[in-house]
Amino acid sequence: MATTHHTRPTREHSARQGWAVGLTAFAAVMLLIAGVLDVMRGIAAIAEDDIFLATRNYVYEFDLTSWGWIHLILGAVALIVSAGLFQTSTWARVAGVGIASLLIIANFLSLPYYPAWSIVMIAMSAFVIWALCVVRKDDSSLASRGM
Repeated sequence: MATTHHTRPTREHSARQGWAVGLTAFAAVMLLIAGVLDVMRGIAAIAEDDIFLATRNYVYEFDLTSWGWIHLILGAVALIVSAGLFQTSTWARVAGVGIASLLIIANFLSLPYYPAWSIVMIAMSAFVIWALCVVRKDDSSLASRGM
């Protein structure tokens, strides 16, 4: 006769699981917000709205419409990746770090066009990268299995 032993997860184990779920959800929400805002910023730039500054002699000078398309595409990809993060997919964690890194670079390069907003977006993307890199693989797999 075989006996089965049911073990409860330890407090440390459940606390790690809580942090894993919380940080992944935090990253998903922040990336979702960053994606929506970047899409709106891209649309405003494509429409050549008057909210953007016109600077001269900037090293990374591009046409405002080009920046609009760049931000629109990055925002759309960020929205797709955030949907994957809500499902705690491994591909979404890797892609989330990648798209947040690209958002940081794009916002750094477009600092002269909209400086305050670029700094806010850089900070949000940095928090996303931090949240996705802090969670260990075994913690996130426990969270996705519901343990």
